[in-house]
Amino acid sequence: MKKALFVVAAAAIAVAGIQSEPAHAGSRGGAVAAGIIGGLAAGAIIGGAVAGPRYYGPPPAYVVEPEPVYAPRCYWTRGEPVWDDYRGVWVRPRMKVCD
Repeated sequence: MKKALFVVAAAAIAVAGIQSEPAHAGSRGGAVAAGIIGGLAAGAIIGGAVAGPRYYGPPPAYVVEPEPVYAPRCYWTRGEPVWDDYRGVWVRPRMKVCD
């Protein structure tokens, strides 16, 4: 949106500069130089608005991954039978065993 606004504003300034004074044949008095300088300035303004800034990503970073940490191998099994007074039965609870 900003880029389009700059282009339109620069074009309006250029058109206003062109139409500000009628041309007279034979009276050069610096009008050619002013036209060239004005044209270069308008071209720079319009070109800068159209081109816009260039954004580049950051350079690649070297990442060192840490050595993997291996956890002990674990598994679930049934434990020794235990009497459960609440239910009145023998139960074998599950137990986690790690090597």
